[in-house]
Amino acid sequence: MSAAPTLPTPRLLVRPWQEGDKSAYAALCADPDVMAHFPSTLTAAQSNEMVDRMAARWTLDGFGGWAVERLDTGALAGMVMLSSPVWDAWFTPCVEVGWRFAKDQWGHGFAPEAAAAIVAWAFAHLALPDDRLVSFTTVQNTSSRRVMEKLGFTHDPEDDFDHPLLDGWVESRHVLYLMTRERWGQTGG
Repeated sequence: MSAAPTLPTPRLLVRPWQEGDKSAYAALCADPDVMAHFPSTLTAAQSNEMVDRMAARWTLDGFGGWAVERLDTGALAGMVMLSSPVWDAWFTPCVEVGWRFAKDQWGHGFAPEAAAAIVAWAFAHLALPDDRLVSFTTVQNTSSRRVMEKLGFTHDPEDDFDHPLLDGWVESRHVLYLMTRERWGQTGG
């Protein structure tokens, strides 16, 4: 279904999407707690389309999304992705690092473990705009902000922005975190 490389980590398999992943991913995208910092939950059809789009981006962009599987249980824990926003901001064009995990997978350190694998892959394999990766979320999403900080991304409040596709939404204000290739190398990434 995808040309994504498989990236093993100590506890996870960051791997291409498989058709069988769609129902588990749809369940997590339908969870109001998982989607608390998004404008809405997703229907199964919307979630399936997202999986197909993340897989297709590999052919179009040379990067996209991965499924994240737990090695101990074989369960789909969530997803990580590299994407390029199509809207304009002072930091675009860029490559964004993102993730989404099922609620029962929270608190185990899976998001930073999987995200570190794709950050390392991106710096090793991609020519990145401004030689950096970005990650962003709503101001209120402290859990994702902690993941960004665990990865070593830096945040300057001067860089925070109103997401142009979320005008009028209560959480439209976003924080921006950055990681340069040079900093990644210095952090032992």
